[in-house]
Amino acid sequence: MKFKRSTTVFFLDRCLGKHPIIEILRSTGVAVEVHDDHFPQNAQDVEWIPEIGRKGWVVLTKDERIARNLIERRAIAYANIRMFTLVSKQLSGEETAIAFQDALQSMLKFIEKNKAPFIAKVYKTGKVQAWKKAKELQKEISL
Repeated sequence: MKFKRSTTVFFLDRCLGKHPIIEILRSTGVAVEVHDDHFPQNAQDVEWIPEIGRKGWVVLTKDERIARNLIERRAIAYANIRMFTLVSKQLSGEETAIAFQDALQSMLKFIEKNKAPFIAKVYKTGKVQAWKKAKELQKEISL
């Protein structure tokens, strides 16, 4: 499935690997950047999050711990990050790629309708659901 040309750039966190997600997402026409092309493999999340925020890229990950870690949530809020986290467990690389592909239209709509920062859940079915909205994340940095 091809999507109309978008200025949105999706950044793949290192936990997603490289293949087949890159090919599957790029085949839809969206721009994809990969963690290891920009940062050392062992870069901590709080190191790369600010740079991704400056670039305005949208983060795709399957690391649910980011949303549960106060320091990382604050980094997301400060950097004005838009993040989608795959919450389905035990998926192969191909199943992970297909889940994000199936969710792509919903993610693009979510980006249009929700101001940054946010963290949204992506399910294997392609469903997208808000997890941490801007108001909640911004409140944590004003404490």
